[in-house]
Amino acid sequence: MGSDDLESMSVLADSVRRSLYRFVADRGRDVGRGEAADAVGVQRTLAAFHLDKLVEAGLLEVGFRRLNDRSGPGSGRPAKVYRRAAGERTVSLPPRDYRTLALVLAEVVDLLDGNEQAEAVARRTGERLAAASEQTGIAELLAERGYEPYEEDGRIRLRNCPFQVPAQTHPLLVCSMNLAMCQGLLRGLGAGRTAVRLDPRPGECCVAFLPPEDGSSKNN
Repeated sequence: MGSDDLESMSVLADSVRRSLYRFVADRGRDVGRGEAADAVGVQRTLAAFHLDKLVEAGLLEVGFRRLNDRSGPGSGRPAKVYRRAAGERTVSLPPRDYRTLALVLAEVVDLLDGNEQAEAVARRTGERLAAASEQTGIAELLAERGYEPYEEDGRIRLRNCPFQVPAQTHPLLVCSMNLAMCQGLLRGLGAGRTAVRLDPRPGECCVAFLPPEDGSSKNN
């Protein structure tokens, strides 16, 4: 764990900042100061102060854009907006280095051409995780595992990839294992959805969950 990571996490000790960070992260899009302030029930100036502190800590990123559909003269200046930062923060006392081990193991699987075996193990792991969890719904279980699920057009999509670091260097292996693990989660719950890899979106997990009646693009 780097000292920068610890300092970033310490910023979230304030309850207002935690609420603002969670609101912005859950939106999955740019959020203006006024919207964030209304969501957590604080004044706009106080929200702006805490949002900028989150930017300084590297937890949020800032941009500027118009928050209305008007353009041209009289449309107003672009507003300051916030989104979750793309970086990753880990806190461990004492320091641990699991990400390096994950990268080493991913490379070993590639060298041994063990993708099928890795997917089978990931699927069984998903089943065990579902069986050990107290959650009974797939969305709740995914949230427990850090996927940050949200629903869109009847599908459950995932804002966060818990395996982002190895996925950046071994995307084919990690994404296929992630898909297999999600299939295992469904089987363990007996849930009526089909896990598929659909149109990966920048900054999101490549796996989505379709409703039972949607039989397109199945990948079980």
